[in-house]
Amino acid sequence: MSNTPLKAVTLTLVRYQKGDQIGHFLAWVSLIPVFISLGGFLTHFIFRRELHGMFFALGLLISQFINGIIKTFVKQARPETCALLDMCDSLGWPSSHSQYMFFFAVYFTLLTLDGIGFSEIKNNWAVNFFPWSLAVLTMYSRVYLGYHTFAQVFAGAVLGFFLGAGWYWVVTNVISEYFPMIEESMFGRMFYVKDSSHIRNVLKFEYENARAARKNMDAKAD
Repeated sequence: MSNTPLKAVTLTLVRYQKGDQIGHFLAWVSLIPVFISLGGFLTHFIFRRELHGMFFALGLLISQFINGIIKTFVKQARPETCALLDMCDSLGWPSSHSQYMFFFAVYFTLLTLDGIGFSEIKNNWAVNFFPWSLAVLTMYSRVYLGYHTFAQVFAGAVLGFFLGAGWYWVVTNVISEYFPMIEESMFGRMFYVKDSSHIRNVLKFEYENARAARKNMDAKAD
């Protein structure tokens, strides 16, 4: 039998010091990008299929691709604490977690300010506080847990901020003009892809139409 050491497959790959409750909490915080990607955007595509949401997700993927290219060229190592985390074989500048979360926060904020998805909410600042607080917590968690230096997470935050704002401008000023064409395409019709950004209150619109459809069904049944 081979004497090659074995390594377990873990779900999170985020480590913290045993007994450190703050570290335990921040380890879960560090997984927020995973939750957003799998629990948020995947669920959104299955149940909503809004073009704005799909291009939001595409922008995040492009941002992470850019992050990988920059890391390859810069080749800045992680801090010395990576030895305890078994992460020394990967690069650290800029932080992909920090970049992801700040891209998400700025794009989400711009969507809200433009009234897309939250047009009837008066206290938009309260809605936007949530993603920004998650972004800051994620950035802090990467430093606290020893995966990055402050400079690495700060660089990721700045890059994510500007990429998020830039991609939002591209989507709303260039790509959105093609939304009707995408809706009417074979792909759009096959997967029921839609754009509801022209509807001021999507939840109210869907609620009222669902009720109207049910009433029509009940009337026909009678």
